[in-house]
Amino acid sequence: MAHRRDYRSAYYFFVRDQLPELRGRGLPATGVVDAMPYCSQAWALLTEEEKMIYTEKARKWNEKRHSQKTVKEMCNLAHPVPACLTTKIAGITSLPDASAMSWKNDQAVVADIFYFLNIYSHGKLPSHCDQRFLPCEIGCVKYSLQDGIMADFHHFIDPEEPPRGFRYHCQAASDATHKIPISGFHLSRTSYAVVLRELLEFVQPARGVQLQLYCRSDDRFRISWCLNRMASITGIKSHLELLAVENLVLELYQKKYQKEPSKTWVCRELDTVLWDFSSNTRCKWHEENDILCCALASCKKIAYCISKSLATVYGVSLTAAHLPLQDSDYGESTNTKMVILDTGRFQKTKAEGSGCDKRFASPSQDQEFLPSNCDFLRGAKTSLYGISTMRGRGITRLLKSASDLSTSFSN
Repeated sequence: MAHRRDYRSAYYFFVRDQLPELRGRGLPATGVVDAMPYCSQAWALLTEEEKMIYTEKARKWNEKRHSQKTVKEMCNLAHPVPACLTTKIAGITSLPDASAMSWKNDQAVVADIFYFLNIYSHGKLPSHCDQRFLPCEIGCVKYSLQDGIMADFHHFIDPEEPPRGFRYHCQAASDATHKIPISGFHLSRTSYAVVLRELLEFVQPARGVQLQLYCRSDDRFRISWCLNRMASITGIKSHLELLAVENLVLELYQKKYQKEPSKTWVCRELDTVLWDFSSNTRCKWHEENDILCCALASCKKIAYCISKSLATVYGVSLTAAHLPLQDSDYGESTNTKMVILDTGRFQKTKAEGSGCDKRFASPSQDQEFLPSNCDFLRGAKTSLYGISTMRGRGITRLLKSASDLSTSFSN
């Protein structure tokens, strides 16, 4: 039955959600049919409440498909349409996002409101564990092309106890990313019930209407699992639907230019590290501790990327709500052309430098961990009449060192 084009089972939708994870593991899962053999064990471990979520998705899809098929057959009987025209219309109007279908003009696109969501976890547990994730931080922003970031939502979540034998695994994964401790965290954490209630108040979905939120496609399985877990434990029905933000960007370009950019280009734009160290991007704790991985920051950076790429396309003037203001500590005297990354060939020159270089640490000292997506920042140095090997905690300190060094030489 799952292979019929006019029918989808609950297992089909479950397997579809597993595709990013299976591809990340290197399995040959090019489509749902190919992935089905790999998901049977994980499906068997789901609770009845979790399976009901996919059953409801399948029911809605099948009902919608059946009604569309009936309408199409009636229209074809009354007004037959040439096959070539039918194909062209299907290629333009097949958009998965319901909000995109309501865009009548550019002003409707500009005024439309989007919510970007991310939930971080203490690692990822194997598929045989009931607790695949331990949600520990949530971030969400309310955004429109017209007004930029209109509001944000952030909480540290009180996680469940890791399964026996997996505490070290979970803490090691946290230390490699967001660095939130599993226990002994000095900041207050919020329970599942409070998180869901306040999230629903933040997005304010209409009664009985399924609200659409956007996230990165690679994060969709984790976020969806965490939401379902919190909903099943608390008994709170969220009526939230997660969509891939990459598809939203494609639809925004499609609406304006009647053609789509490369999905690879969209993913590359969303992966940018341009705003990793910008002010008012990370939550207060991650900002103070200079930690890059922050659930709130990941949502804000999606908004920044969309603003940078699409605001001017739709005739919107950029403001501080669209893109972060430059840090005042940078100053206008800093010449960004002097910043050199991973220039090991200059270390010999530095070693033979004058005595004024003694105030800088050696290259092997003060090494600090950076997430994998920011490995290129390790060993960053500045070149100005001599080479600094100072290892800072962030790009702010790096650029400031260039300015201080320039001042010392000018004196």
